[in-house]
Amino acid sequence: MATTISSLATEDLDAETRAEIVRVCIGAHREQDFERLFSYIPSGGRHFMAYRGRELVSHAVVTTRWLHLEGERRLKTAYVDAVATKPARQGQGHATAVLKLLGTNVDDYDVACLQTDIPQFYERLGWELWRGALAGLSGRTLIPTPDQEGVMILRLRGTPDFDLDGMLTIECDPGRIW
Repeated sequence: MATTISSLATEDLDAETRAEIVRVCIGAHREQDFERLFSYIPSGGRHFMAYRGRELVSHAVVTTRWLHLEGERRLKTAYVDAVATKPARQGQGHATAVLKLLGTNVDDYDVACLQTDIPQFYERLGWELWRGALAGLSGRTLIPTPDQEGVMILRLRGTPDFDLDGMLTIECDPGRIW
């Protein structure tokens, strides 16, 4: 059976698809907080989903956030979250297919970013691990995050040249920095 990949805006997801996305994320991460995924992303997200037949097997979502690279303008960022594959379907290329499609469908952004505990998975897809200092920006307040690990960048067509060892700052979301 072939895998198909689709993309929908948060606003276009019906209740059944939203519930299935939540189940996939909870199953993959064993984290009940995914029950609130759509309270964190009530609108404005782009969901990339892999299906085997009618079964949703993998998911990732992009939302708009803003990065500041040292010495650069503020960058419109495709921030990737909720990357998940059903445990029984892991290792079969579904998340790879989702992320490849995602990477070619965010050209209206300057750069893509995510945070992960498995950077080796993303590195093989062209993502680069940030080596420099990291911080959050809340209003005008800089919040250093020296213990943060696993922040990765994907260069897009509009990405300026930058040094992975420089300072990277992200505008904080309610309740989180990275």
